[in-house]
Amino acid sequence: MTTGTRLDGPPAPTTGKGLRGGSVGLLAATALGLSSVAPAYSIAVTLGFVTVVAGTAAPAALLLGFVPILLTAFAFRELNREMPDCGTTFVWTTRVFGPFAGWLSGGWVVQFATLIAMTALAKVGAGYLLGLVGPASLADNGPAVTATAVLLLAGATAVARRGLHLAAAVQYALLGLQLLALAAFGVAALTADGAAAPSLSWLDPRGFDGFGPFAEAVVLCLYIYWGWDALITVNEETRDSARTPGRAAVIATLVLLATYLFTAFAAISFAGAGTDGTGLGDPDNAADVLAGLAPAVLGDALAPLVRVAVCVSAVAALLTCLVGSSRATLSMASHGALPARFARIHPRYDTPDFGTVFFGAAAAALLVLLTLVSADFLGDAILSVGLLIALYYGVTGLACAWYFRRRLRRSFRDLMLRGVLPAAGGLMMIAAFVRTTADTVAPSYGATSVGGVGGVFLLGIGSVLLGAVAAAVARTRFPRFFRDGRTAVAAAPAPVTAPVTAPLTED
Repeated sequence: MTTGTRLDGPPAPTTGKGLRGGSVGLLAATALGLSSVAPAYSIAVTLGFVTVVAGTAAPAALLLGFVPILLTAFAFRELNREMPDCGTTFVWTTRVFGPFAGWLSGGWVVQFATLIAMTALAKVGAGYLLGLVGPASLADNGPAVTATAVLLLAGATAVARRGLHLAAAVQYALLGLQLLALAAFGVAALTADGAAAPSLSWLDPRGFDGFGPFAEAVVLCLYIYWGWDALITVNEETRDSARTPGRAAVIATLVLLATYLFTAFAAISFAGAGTDGTGLGDPDNAADVLAGLAPAVLGDALAPLVRVAVCVSAVAALLTCLVGSSRATLSMASHGALPARFARIHPRYDTPDFGTVFFGAAAAALLVLLTLVSADFLGDAILSVGLLIALYYGVTGLACAWYFRRRLRRSFRDLMLRGVLPAAGGLMMIAAFVRTTADTVAPSYGATSVGGVGGVFLLGIGSVLLGAVAAAVARTRFPRFFRDGRTAVAAAPAPVTAPVTAPLTED
């Protein structure tokens, strides 16, 4: 162990990678996981799309989409107990399926999904912010939204670079505001004059019109739950790193399920699932159902509370995306799978300095690029991220079952929590990935298309194919990792050396 300089007390121990160990407890880890999901933002931009596909069966989609998420959370918990490394899926997949699969599925796919999600988060956050501080027309001004989104990314990058103590403190306030706003919206919607009584039939999976709409709705719901696994990437900075992140992951997913079901029941009770007016099934309202319903539900005086909640929700998720991604690439670099600069730790803040700034800049560049290609990329971005989530969650679930295969007979707990449940979750994810991939080829799938091919397919599957090419190039740059990767990630990485943590210019 080395020691790092704390801003608020005596020196704290750091991990072999240079991170500040023991600085995150169960509450902070759970808050980081929930904030990364961005509950207010996720339900605002996804519930409408789910309702367009599933109608009043949207709560059923949320419940069914949660099942593979919970099963995957068990896989994350068990693998983290065995291998607590901030590289998470990269390390685990490499150990089980080899360096190429680890680099592609556990590394590239995860990070690219995060980058796409960050562009959507920044765009939505910027639109809400401009709508709050300026005239309504400003929120529809493309250049203004893009410029503001880039500034939000810059601000989140600066906070994430300062360290987890500051990030966690900010997250408590932002998460509390989100949950308060959703609770107020839900209670007001359920008790409003004319609101329909919630029905248990809305949880009936038979309400789907075939397997295609069911698979699409589940993939959408993967996006609405996705992000909780970011808390696993701070496992090396968490107290009791073998147990606390896994517990926080299960708690976070259960809180999300309760929050989403409550909000969905309330919104459908108030507005219905119709395809016109304020109905949640109207495609014109799908991109943001909370903003459309808030004035009618809460009144003009309190409606801005929902806008503030969605705005801060997006910003909070940006922050945790940066925290998680920079630590994942730190692990990859520490194990020899990326350039050493990604392992560079700030000498004062004990954070992955280069990786944090890199992801902030990369997200800004991708945001500008996608905006130039199409101003309506938001829906396609959400669907494409759902595809990528299904892929790497599915691989992780299968990796868990395969890694523990020789221990499954030791106890009923091992059989279920390390074998049956993770494998079932993984197979569900892969099935949804395969079916939805086939559907997304059609140009009518999503909001955009290029050359007769759906934009969701190009963005989602295209990024996987690009990752395969990048992995082939990386094999030539890092031959030792691709030759000895299984043993490389099994061994503790060498402590961060002076050249890696060379002093940077202080701000």
